[in-house]
Amino acid sequence: MSLPARPIFPAYATLLDKSGWYALRALGVLVLLFLLLPILVMIPLSFSDSTFLSYPIPGWSLRWYENLFSSAEWARATRNSFIVAPLATVLATVLGTMAAVGLARVNFFGKGVLMSLLIAPMVVPVVVVAVSTYLFFARIGLNDTYLGLVLVHAALGAPFVLTTVLATLQNFNNNLIRASLSLGAGPLTTFFRVTLPIIAPGVISGALFAFATSFDEVVVTLFIAGPSQVTLPRQMFTGIRENINPTIAAVATLLIIFTTTLMLVLEWLRGRRR
Repeated sequence: MSLPARPIFPAYATLLDKSGWYALRALGVLVLLFLLLPILVMIPLSFSDSTFLSYPIPGWSLRWYENLFSSAEWARATRNSFIVAPLATVLATVLGTMAAVGLARVNFFGKGVLMSLLIAPMVVPVVVVAVSTYLFFARIGLNDTYLGLVLVHAALGAPFVLTTVLATLQNFNNNLIRASLSLGAGPLTTFFRVTLPIIAPGVISGALFAFATSFDEVVVTLFIAGPSQVTLPRQMFTGIRENINPTIAAVATLLIIFTTTLMLVLEWLRGRRR
């Protein structure tokens, strides 16, 4: 069904109501432009042949993309990001899905408190998580390790999986589980053959959020990652602090494309779920 070209106002709508409708949407467009323009400004800078981030652009070149793909430091940071983020995503997806299924099926005293604890990494300031994680990992020897980085990134991403899967389970028909069990299927078979295919859009959406959270995380990485575990966001932070050049703009442009692709996939999954 196509949307109407013009809004259909009720008969009792006054001129003030109509003006407010258009003003609200104009304000929304202005806010979107305010948020997007600083991001879009980076894209032309990545094709500049200048050694500084400046406008107007004196000339056009791909030298900064060449520098990005030929630099050992950027290659190491990219490799680390694509090692840590997928592993953290898998762990966060498994833990978040298990927690969501358990919370959706069982009612018990203190369920709300447990839910609050599980989603705490979403609301607690990241710097607090970083400091507390650093102090805890220092005692057990997980600082400056891939394992420690994966664990803390998984902890940051799991709440997103938990909330999206719980939202999917709100409309889940539990009679399907009872029917599967009554026909002789075990709990694991029922989960993988009945439950998981139905909640798959929510699981994948949560996994994408967890991946984006891990891939873009820099504060915790600054605290617990060593020189060998430098990720792409941390390398960008170091470059901005020590030596600003358009290579950072080239990395930012690629990350914009990558993140936009993830969001488009997420919207497609939401459309399928609806």
